[in-house]
Amino acid sequence: MATNRREKTSKLVAEFCKGNDRAFSELYDLYVHALYNYGLKITSDQELVKDCIHDVFVKVYKKRHEQLSINNFSSYLLISLKNRLLDEFRRQAFSSDNDIQDYTSKRCTSDVEMDFITDEHHYLQNKQVETLMSHLTRRQRQAITLYYLEERKYDEICDIMQMNYHSVRNLMHRGMLKLRAAAM
Repeated sequence: MATNRREKTSKLVAEFCKGNDRAFSELYDLYVHALYNYGLKITSDQELVKDCIHDVFVKVYKKRHEQLSINNFSSYLLISLKNRLLDEFRRQAFSSDNDIQDYTSKRCTSDVEMDFITDEHHYLQNKQVETLMSHLTRRQRQAITLYYLEERKYDEICDIMQMNYHSVRNLMHRGMLKLRAAAM
């Protein structure tokens, strides 16, 4: 399948270089979705990705009179899109619509001590959960994890654990009793 796509791409590029605009349109249709998905892995700004894809294809279109000597057209497009996005990130980092006065009046509002206390609190909660879960059997841990952390329904838990509904309910009940006893 990949070789068919490569062959089709090679034929379309050759036709495009000869001046066939329909071949360019087919190249665009063939790669635009893959480029869009790739761009969204780099940034979540959909409009920026669309603009950069447009820029990449404009660049390819302008080079049509030069003989495109690209061995792997899809890689060329992906790399061009990545470079175009990085250029745009650099441009955005060095330019701003805000005046310098807006930056000088702002202070750091982050409280390092509160951040540390919050992190420590989360760490202690996680350790307490680990300790409590260690009192459960492997199957009880699995059922409680599926129900409370993964938010699965009892029917799904039954399928995953290959148990009937009442057995899962009993397992959950005994597990919760153990957790309550261990917490006291």
